[in-house]
Amino acid sequence: SISRMISSISARQGLLFCALFSALALAAALIGQFGFSLHPCDLCLYQRYPYAAIILIGGAGYALRLSPIGRRRLLLLCALLFALDAGIAFYHTGVEYGWFPGPTACSSDAKAGQTLEEMRAAIMGAPLVTCAQAMATIFGLSMAAWNALAAGFAALAAFVAWRKAK
Repeated sequence: SISRMISSISARQGLLFCALFSALALAAALIGQFGFSLHPCDLCLYQRYPYAAIILIGGAGYALRLSPIGRRRLLLLCALLFALDAGIAFYHTGVEYGWFPGPTACSSDAKAGQTLEEMRAAIMGAPLVTCAQAMATIFGLSMAAWNALAAGFAALAAFVAWRKAK
């Protein structure tokens, strides 16, 4: 079973899993952006930061000579970063589906009564891609929703590996 497989890995192997999973997720986002012209909004970009941090932390934890306790601490940090990413992705999904209001950085701040120059500045400063619009859906779920599921799974796997690692 998956639980038995995860429980048999070391903290070092768990860190490698975290780094590789994050690299795959980041590569998928970059392929979508540059290969398929799926331009990211601000929340899309925020979801990439935990993955980049996990690549560095997991890679360093795997490659460096660390104590088992040091590796377990880094594995816990990776699990927390995956959980953070899942939270950002869930929030983004909620913005896309209208469950939550989006951040001000993802929308125009034009107000009634503004001068023509103020409205022009607001339009020119507005983001090219709004956080409330999914750029693509796969099997009915937005990329943010898929990321929430993937990061949530990775967080759970990393937490289990952290608990079981010696």
